[in-house]
Amino acid sequence: MAQPPDISDTFVREVDENLRRDQLRDFFKAYGSWVIVAVALFLAASGGFIWWKQHQEQQSEAQVERLAQIYKDIGSGNTSQSPQQLDELSKNGSKAVRATAQFTRAALALQQNDVKLATSLYKSIASDDGLPGPYRNVALIRQTALEFDQLQPQEVISRLQPLAKPGEPWFGSAGEMTALAMIKQGRTKEAGQLYAAMAKDSAVPENIRSRSAEVAGSLGVDAGAALQIQAR
Repeated sequence: MAQPPDISDTFVREVDENLRRDQLRDFFKAYGSWVIVAVALFLAASGGFIWWKQHQEQQSEAQVERLAQIYKDIGSGNTSQSPQQLDELSKNGSKAVRATAQFTRAALALQQNDVKLATSLYKSIASDDGLPGPYRNVALIRQTALEFDQLQPQEVISRLQPLAKPGEPWFGSAGEMTALAMIKQGRTKEAGQLYAAMAKDSAVPENIRSRSAEVAGSLGVDAGAALQIQAR
């Protein structure tokens, strides 16, 4: 009976290598042009992304330098060009630069007694979903403070409800306006409790804590009592 040929490991490897080489050759015959195009696009995209990042960084640095120069001009009393320069940065700057420019523009408007413009700018910042939460919260506080006398008490309470809670960074400012709105509604006991909570919160600025303790006492609420407040 004939014996099967002796197939050595070396022979198997040679066949495997030849098969792989033929498969690779056939693949490049069929798809080589597409592979070259894909590689070229990848390199172009990578280079474009690197350039874009560098360009963004350079642009951001230039914007910060312009903002610093505006601050210098304002500090020296030279504000004739500041509004236009700040408006430009508010439209074309990065997120942080845009928000800072808008805050500065609003402050400049208040300095010039243009409350309407300042309120509009704060409102724009507060409603800008592209900006980080802290910027928007500060703007909401300032907008509400400027509009407080024109707003219905319940609108003040509803607007500031997320911020007028113990532990929130803006509890002091938001809490005071909320408590005042409650007093306008005749909810003096709840207002006193809110003042008491502010007086107890170590994160609230000292001047607000001291004032809150006095007002809470005048409303018949012990500021030292443990209270849990949630504005309705």
